[in-house]
Amino acid sequence: MTESMYDRTRILVGDDGIEKIRRARVIVCGCGAVGGYVIEGLVRAGIGKLRVIDKDVFSESNLNRQVLCTTETVGRIKSEVACERARLINPDIDIEGIDEYISADSVDMILEGDWDILVDAIDTIGNKAVIDKAALDRGLPVYASMGAAMHFDPSAVRIATLKKTNTCPLASQLRKQMRDVDTSDMTCVYSTEPVTVKTEKRDEHGKGVLGSLPTVPAIFGMTLASLVIRRITGC
Repeated sequence: MTESMYDRTRILVGDDGIEKIRRARVIVCGCGAVGGYVIEGLVRAGIGKLRVIDKDVFSESNLNRQVLCTTETVGRIKSEVACERARLINPDIDIEGIDEYISADSVDMILEGDWDILVDAIDTIGNKAVIDKAALDRGLPVYASMGAAMHFDPSAVRIATLKKTNTCPLASQLRKQMRDVDTSDMTCVYSTEPVTVKTEKRDEHGKGVLGSLPTVPAIFGMTLASLVIRRITGC
């Protein structure tokens, strides 16, 4: 890729920062509403190596909020689409897509290799706890999205370690799941906006369908990407 891709980023982080970004190796769990924007931000910053994980395909209901979902990608594997888009932006990127559920059975495979940071952009509480704990146990810093759905107010988005989060029901559940884990190197993006809209709609598995705008998940994702870039460069 032409060096001009990095011109605007270089003004902020310098040549040394660009080189650190190029050498960085990041795992992103989840390629949906939040994860798609994490991937977008990291790829456009020039991240050197990515592993993206998601066991799902795009559906028409994803069109309202998922940057990787278009009418052409509906029905396609999310991790595969993420890799294709990343290479269209930066052909030099080393990116691997894994079409796999994140669980206790797959966590060793997902974390295999030499990595710098894990980004958790999944919304299933048990699986979040599994991957976050495993990453922290391996000494990987974790940057995690809490609940981005059911929110309107971008000014309520906050950043804190897991133990210092508040208001967010998902963060509360995760704290209970990980109360015996050292989460001091786990940075969360969450919202302090109380959830006032209730949902009675259920999907085919009986899981509640949560309302979501395109805006707040995008802010969550780009905030996570920014935090990762700042960690990598030291800026």
